[in-house]
Amino acid sequence: MADDSPTVRLGVDVGGTFTDAALVVDGDLTTAKVPTTTPQHAGVLDGIREACDAAGVAPADVDAFAHATTVSVNALLERDGARTALVTTAGFRDALEIGRQTRPALYDLDAEKPAPLVPRRRRFEVDERATTEGVEHAVDPNEVRDLAAEIAESDAESVAVCLLHAYAHPENEAAVAEGLREALDVPVSASHDVLAEFREFERTATTAADAYLTPELDDYLGRIVAGAADLGLPEPRVMRSNGGVADAETVRRSAVTTVLSGPAAGVVGAAAVAGGATLAGAAEDDETGDETGEPTAAVTFDMGGTSSDVSLVRDGRAERAADTTIAGVPLRTPTVDVETVGAGGGSIAWTDAGGALRVGPESAGAEPGPACYGRGGTEPTVTDADVRLGYIGPDAALGGDLSLDADAARDALDRLADEAGIEGDDGLDAATAAARGAYRVANATMARAIRSVTVERGRDPRAFDLVAFGGAGPMHAAALADRLGMERVLVPGPAGVLSAYGLIAADETHDAARTVRLGLGDETGEELTAAFAELTDRVLADVSDPEAAVELAADCRYVGQSFELTVDAGGGESESGRSGAVTPADPATLAERFAAAHERAYGYRLDAAVEAVTLRATATVAVEAPTVSRAGAVDTKRGARRVVFPDAGAVEAAVYDRDALGAGATLDGPAVLEGAESTTVVPPAWGGRVRRDGTVVLEREEGAAGPTGGDGR
Repeated sequence: MADDSPTVRLGVDVGGTFTDAALVVDGDLTTAKVPTTTPQHAGVLDGIREACDAAGVAPADVDAFAHATTVSVNALLERDGARTALVTTAGFRDALEIGRQTRPALYDLDAEKPAPLVPRRRRFEVDERATTEGVEHAVDPNEVRDLAAEIAESDAESVAVCLLHAYAHPENEAAVAEGLREALDVPVSASHDVLAEFREFERTATTAADAYLTPELDDYLGRIVAGAADLGLPEPRVMRSNGGVADAETVRRSAVTTVLSGPAAGVVGAAAVAGGATLAGAAEDDETGDETGEPTAAVTFDMGGTSSDVSLVRDGRAERAADTTIAGVPLRTPTVDVETVGAGGGSIAWTDAGGALRVGPESAGAEPGPACYGRGGTEPTVTDADVRLGYIGPDAALGGDLSLDADAARDALDRLADEAGIEGDDGLDAATAAARGAYRVANATMARAIRSVTVERGRDPRAFDLVAFGGAGPMHAAALADRLGMERVLVPGPAGVLSAYGLIAADETHDAARTVRLGLGDETGEELTAAFAELTDRVLADVSDPEAAVELAADCRYVGQSFELTVDAGGGESESGRSGAVTPADPATLAERFAAAHERAYGYRLDAAVEAVTLRATATVAVEAPTVSRAGAVDTKRGARRVVFPDAGAVEAAVYDRDALGAGATLDGPAVLEGAESTTVVPPAWGGRVRRDGTVVLEREEGAAGPTGGDGR
């Protein structure tokens, strides 16, 4: 861990609706939220200026700047990336389109696969052949020159090169890529650089996505770097999908690694909160009733304006996956394991052909936004429902300069009630009844996402805490916990901008992988050691600090199986003298670890040969999370107002100033805690207390009547 931790740190996260900034100056946290604008880089710079002004510091005083962006994921979702050409081995031009024998909807006769990122007219072939044993037919340089001329005529803005078995023997692919770089003035992505793993379709799709995203991300980051320099900021580090940051120059060469940049930052921030003491920087004590600092198992729940993201944290670390699928595009790149559903604050409530009430995935976005934004939006959204139910107060500032238009929200919900045939009941008018229905439907959608990362993977959600953040997450978290039988909800102090805070707390991380397919026997020990050494050299070459730690892993399977399980492959500290390097486990130990993992996952193990398919190395430069603590007043009650809970009806709820609520304070529901960037709703039969770092811990409990006690430590 670096000893010279900067004292002024800035994190900026661009979302679909808002751009969030978090600035920590010697333990004091300042946040800002402004509407996301076009072009995005202008909104980023606006958020930086606002956060610096609020904290009373100049941008030039910032020591570290980290950034998360939606440029890559939006390009995939909206299909507006670069015009991309694909070069493949002769005879394999259509591998990208053929894909796997899977259907988007098994019983839907009209289901269609998403169109490939590269149309057939821009897919080219080259006469070459490599096998897993070596190169059988080398590339003709003259053919590469002719190929470059054809690509130039296709008006391609970027090129992906993915040749058969290039993960094992990249000589032909490297020659093609280098020839195209010399002949064309466009970026060229080669699969052996992007993904040195087998499975041709996934490797081709990932390389094509990298080429598709590179020009736009490169241009965007270039503008951010230039804008930061104009403000006197240091060059930004950019969050990647794996939950770690890297310098902008490295990220500009690997665009596909940023598709889950924003969600990953939020999970990193939530992992800090779930660690108990991590966000505060020191273990809590019994006098304040706070956590001991032991890492806990948690489900992270990030509800923003467009979507909701759910992930898992175990042993204080975010769980990772080796692949993901975005907008129908399979991507084989290390990612924080996030499940996303189209239910956010801006998600539109509507009725289907059968008259049933639905929510999302279409969103009102930032412009015009929900009806209550007063910017011309007329569609009813989840945010409008929250306003009508009383969760968002009449004087609430919805981020930036937005002010509430409750009448517009009511009118939109009245129209929804008419369409869905919803009538008022239990003392509620039709608009409020429609709002209650939209709230329930949105919660059901988000509960399914939580079940997908817990129940569907053999995990009991009741054994996890729920860490809720995002602009809308804390409003829905306790209701979701009730639905899933979860006992505790953690609402971080900077809940509305936790992704921006996560950027400040994120480690620098670099990954490398290589498919080897080696049987785990005594005779393969030296080959495994050599392959791991090569990967270790690769990741250590990318890090900014020689004190980086290296972790090894291997995707293993029983010989003959089609899928692998990833297991730890570390065997102890290396004697090579390289700081942070480790020696790999011997083949027998690796085989036993796989057998144990297989038994945990499937309930049995086999007396069969095991092979290591893909080896992985990760280098991490640890960053100490900044110390953030809260004192503040204890009595912050603003009054009370009528709030509607789906199961309890209309009740009188106490309203508190969330941002001034002091450490050690306790409270009982029903209550609403209003903050600058998010609002926390405490239902009846729930209570809460405030940790030293400002995290509100909600638990089911009876009794008590408002904030009491606490010494503010």
